[in-house]
Amino acid sequence: MDLKERLSELKKDALAEITNVDDLKKINDIRVKLLGKKGPITEVLRGMRDVPADQRPRIGSFANTVRDELTRALAARKEKLEIIKTAKKLEKEKIDVTLPGVAVKVGQPHIIEQVIAQIEKLFLGMGYQIVDGPEIEEDHYNFEMMNLPKDHPARDMQDTFYITDQILMRTQTSPVQARTMEKHDFTKGPLKMISPGKVYRRDTDDATHSHQFHQVEGLVIDKHVTMADLKGTLQTLARTIFGEKREIRLRPSYFPFTEPSVEVDVSCFKCDGQGCAVCKQTGWIEVLGAGMVHPNVLKMGGIDADVYGGFAFGLGPDRFAMLKYGVDDIREFYLNDVRFLQQFSQKG
Repeated sequence: MDLKERLSELKKDALAEITNVDDLKKINDIRVKLLGKKGPITEVLRGMRDVPADQRPRIGSFANTVRDELTRALAARKEKLEIIKTAKKLEKEKIDVTLPGVAVKVGQPHIIEQVIAQIEKLFLGMGYQIVDGPEIEEDHYNFEMMNLPKDHPARDMQDTFYITDQILMRTQTSPVQARTMEKHDFTKGPLKMISPGKVYRRDTDDATHSHQFHQVEGLVIDKHVTMADLKGTLQTLARTIFGEKREIRLRPSYFPFTEPSVEVDVSCFKCDGQGCAVCKQTGWIEVLGAGMVHPNVLKMGGIDADVYGGFAFGLGPDRFAMLKYGVDDIREFYLNDVRFLQQFSQKG
């Protein structure tokens, strides 16, 4: 048998072996066995030295053709076995989509966080900045810079937790405003800010009071700021939180850090101002306090009160949430009862 016949016989046997292999791991073994340096094709070609010189190109070309055919056959078989393996795996791991799925519980922000986020979104859209500050605060910033000296009787309304004589748990987020006033550069524009966060007071916990609650305070300082600017801002706030039909009214009040000061009422969203149990038959619900920034507060913040003026307001997101959703006990917000919290699914 000459070399060409031996190569033809070798190709026939190799193709049969490749066709019958059914294991991907064996494909590489067959490739090495057939085409490697110690394979039968290499062994046959070693007999080329005994072939007449004029026949060597023909035999060599045929040997390369056999090698190429076997290489293609190996690649095709490997691809087919990979397809079969993938099909078996998919068959084994397939999911019957007609079966009912398992519901995955998805968390959501706490209702208080939702209300704060809604307020922040509104004021960011009006060009305000959101400023945070420390909850452990100095008496100087918490009280004195808010026009509340140590002997001021209004301090009794904000009795708090003292760490030392000068360090306390803040009773309001106003000290954030005081710190911001000290640093603000008015040559770069007016100061427009809100400061949301937790505050602390020595209240006895009941349905409407808590020793810890949330507050959002706002401050605008610029030239030519008026009460009309304040009312327009609060009107927008009320309609954003409680509905587009809401109206507000301002009643004279007293706060040490504003002059004049007002209590702000919103028309009852339960009875639309007609009078009901929610608004105690008045048609109005008190929601926050506000006023024009007291000149003393401006001066202590390093601001020329003869040139600049402004307004400030403070609201409780906890109270806003109670009013908006008809919650009658503030403690419900802090008990972490999932049955209660799931009632307030976040929208949008």
